[in-house]
This record gives sequence, C-alpha cells and structure tokens, in this order.
Amino acid sequence: MTTDSLKQDYLERIVPALTKEFGYKSVMEVPRLEKIVLNQGLGIAVADKKIIDTAIVEMTTITGQKAVPTISKKDIANFKLRKKMPIGVRVTLRDKKMYEFLERLVRVALPRIRDFKGIDSKLDGRGNYTLGITEQIIFPEINIDGISKLLGMNITFVTTAKTDEEGFALLKEFGLPFKKN
Repeated sequence: MTTDSLKQDYLERIVPALTKEFGYKSVMEVPRLEKIVLNQGLGIAVADKKIIDTAIVEMTTITGQKAVPTISKKDIANFKLRKKMPIGVRVTLRDKKMYEFLERLVRVALPRIRDFKGIDSKLDGRGNYTLGITEQIIFPEINIDGISKLLGMNITFVTTAKTDEEGFALLKEFGLPFKKN
C-alpha cells in the first residue's frame, strides 16, 4: 500500500463506514486525521547540548521532515533551566508525510515492540489520541549501533472528531492496534 492508497482507503472505505456507523448527513461531517505531532521532551539536554542535535537528526530520519527544537519559556532554578534553552524536539506531519508515517508506524514500528499486545484506548475527550513510545529504536530507520541514549517520544494524532467515540472509530479504521477491553 502506498501513501496515496491510505488516503484513497480513507475516502473509499473509512468515510462510508463511519457515515453508516454515526449517521452523518454529509461527508464533510466525517472526522478526518488532521495532523500527527511527534514530540520528545529532553530534560536531560540541560546538562548535555549534543543530545538535542542527536534527537533532531533521529526525529528527522524517522519522519522524513526536519525536526525543530522546543525551547523553555521560563527559568526554573531547581532543574538548572534557563529561559530559551532547548529542552525538546518536535515535528508536525500533515498530508502525504502524515499518511506515510502512519502506515510505517502501524505496519512496521508498533509490531517491533517487545511483548506488544496493543495500545491503550484512552483519548483526550476531544477525539485526539496520544501514544507514548519508550524507545526510538522501534523505527527501522534508526541505526541501533549509532544510539548513545534510548529516548522515548509522544505521538499525538489530531483529528477533527468532536467526541472520543468518533475519534476512536476513525483511528481504529486507520489500523491502530488498540487493546481489546
């Protein structure tokens, strides 16, 4: 399946299925995937600046889109944190790159997790879902030998769904392997 076919699958299979399930009157009412945001919080980067550079390279490799550093908004003395210090990395994927990443995540990366039994089905109340990943090495693009530190990340799926039920149905149709309750 190519990325175009995932979008095609959405238009040809998912839209009619969700329209039937929720009784939408227009195809414009059907929820869609708006963007996927990958975020890595790197508090340890306060001590070592090279971690941010490494994380940017890794995140760019995983997504195929340039990652940007996130910077702190205020000083926190207890954490030795100063204002405008880089403390994380993020990437926002839309359209073609979003569908490409979603397909690689579902078909390749998630099955590589040890003892994988599915992902939790807790959405945020507005139809969006955040998936926490503990190690970046589940992505085949990352060379395990070149890793200095195992870092986790959050992957947020932003949908146009108005309720968790609609958002869950959309993400399930896209093939996200939710746990059976």
